Parts: sequence; structure tokens; C-alpha cells
Amino acid sequence: MSTFIELLRQHRHELERDYGHYFSSDIKRAISAMLRCKTEKQGLSQWYCYHCHHDDRLTLSCGNRHCPQCQHRTTSDWLERQKRKLLPVHYYMVTFTLPYELRSLVRSAPRALYQAMFRVASSTLKDFAHRQTKGELGFTIVLHTHSRRRELHPHLHVIVTGGQYDVKKNQWYKGKKHYLFNEFALAKVWRARMLEALYQDIPSTLPQNVPSKWVVDCRCVGYGLHALQYLSRYLYRGVLPDKDIKHFTDNEVTFQYLDSKTKQRKTRTLPITRFLWLILQHVLPKGLQRVRDYGFLRGNARQLSIQIQLLFLSASALYASVSRAGNPKVVRSCPCCHHDMTCVGVSRPS
Repeated sequence: MSTFIELLRQHRHELERDYGHYFSSDIKRAISAMLRCKTEKQGLSQWYCYHCHHDDRLTLSCGNRHCPQCQHRTTSDWLERQKRKLLPVHYYMVTFTLPYELRSLVRSAPRALYQAMFRVASSTLKDFAHRQTKGELGFTIVLHTHSRRRELHPHLHVIVTGGQYDVKKNQWYKGKKHYLFNEFALAKVWRARMLEALYQDIPSTLPQNVPSKWVVDCRCVGYGLHALQYLSRYLYRGVLPDKDIKHFTDNEVTFQYLDSKTKQRKTRTLPITRFLWLILQHVLPKGLQRVRDYGFLRGNARQLSIQIQLLFLSASALYASVSRAGNPKVVRSCPCCHHDMTCVGVSRPS
């Protein structure tokens, strides 16, 4: 059982007493799913070994994307899909950050805020690429909602290919070495368009003290693999891994984090209900996509992606990468004879 879920189970009533007035329907749904996860309330799967006839029953996972016990395979599958799209070019990480003064909007209108962030960031990058008139840009946007200390800190990480593809000419245009776009120009456009979008979507809740300068970071990240691995660690594995929860008592929890300035491991100790709310406030609205692909990396552009890969790879190398795209069948090793077991049924509580 996850340490976080066990703490949630033991202190649920105190949490609802202290922070229940902040709970959205999405947070309530996530709490309910996590408390059912891998218990008989969630259901059982039946496994059978045809070699030694061993029969076994296992509790089911809840499958909620915020559950620290679930989604580990989802993370590895996403990383494998992104790795198959990698091109032998330089990649860039562009980070669009929402200023502190606007973070309160996450509690009042999270869906509108996050949708606006995706819409504005993608349109900004597309327009900057269009000015170069060299073709289509490919990029992946990942939403992060927390800082290293797990405070509310919405920002977007964007992995961008260092180059553009002209569909009409079937030609790849190589970008400038270690340069994508001017980050100060990106920040000005990001601020102007984001404020315009928020004034249209949620005008009544906008604060008055919006800063005049926003931050956009743009840097080269090599050939992209390390950046994808970094992003995958925060996608589907919960806000705080259990291994980072170092100690807890009846009243407090201590967890560790990596300080962004000193790059040293530090610890933070909080009352248990404050700690639980610190993690639960990052629950996303139902149906909101945390990861989105754009340009020639979008989901319905697989043939276009292969066409671009042909410009860089030999046919045999391309065939090898495409042939690995199938999803492997879920199997479980028999504890008696170590042969593969087969799932023969699932039972749900009535």
C-alpha cells in the first residue's frame, strides 16, 4: 500500500474538516478512487496457470491518473511512443510559467486556466515558426502544476524539434545551432495573449496586480531523450513518489525534494493534513489532457512523421522502429512454476 494513500485513509476525516471547503468534485473523485485502489472494493482479477493449474486472485488498481499506485506502465508506454518519434536533430525545452499572482485562478477556474495556457503557448510557438516561413514545427506540451517543494506552480514544458518540415517540398529545414526563438520576445507575446484569453474566459476573477514581465525559458536540451525521461517522471506517477516520504508521525510528515538553486537534497516537514492537501490540490479537472502533441508530432500525423523519418533514417532502421509499436500482452508469472499465467476473468463488487 502506498504511504500517501495509507496516510489519506488514516486522516481523511481531519483532512475534510480542515480543507473540505476547498474540495472540488474532481478531488473528491480522486480521493474515493485512491482509497478503493487495490482493495476488494475495487474488484478482483482471476489468473490461471495452464501448466500447473494454479489459480490466483488479485485486487484491481483504480486506474486514476493521480493515484501513486497506478499508471506506472502508462508512463513507460508514453516514453516509448515519444522515443519512436525522435529525430536525429537538436531539441529545445521551452518553459512557459504562470506568474504567482495568477495562481489563485487554479482553485476558482482550473479548466479554463489550463486550457488557455495550452491554447496560447501552442499558438505562440506556431506563429513564431510561421514567421520563418520554412515549414511546420513539431512539439509536445506537458503541463506541470507544482514546484519542487510541491507548492502550486502551474507551468508548461514544451519539447520542440530544432527544425521545420515543408510538406509541399518534402524538405527538412535545419534550425540555427543552439537557438530556437528569442525568449524575451516569447515572454511578451505569452503575457499579452494569456491576459487577453483570461479576460475573455474568466474576467471577474482576475487580480489587479498582474506583473509587467513574465518568464519564458528557452534552452537547447541535446537530442531530446533526457528531456523526455525527465518529463515522464512527473506525468503519471503522482505528485510525490513514496520514496521521497522520509518520515511521518501521528502529526507530521517529512519529505525530501531537490532544491532548484543549490541542487542539494532538502527536507520539508508539514502537519499531516497540510501535507495531504499540498498533494491533492494538484488534481486536474476530469478529461483535461496533461500531454498534447502538435504539428507533425500530433496523433493523426503518423504517416507524416514516418515520411520525415525517411529523410534521416535508412528503410531498415525505420522498419525496426515502426515494428516495435505494438502493445505487449499483459502477463503474470506463476508463483509455483514460473510459467505465464492468463487472466480468465474480472469480478466487481455489486
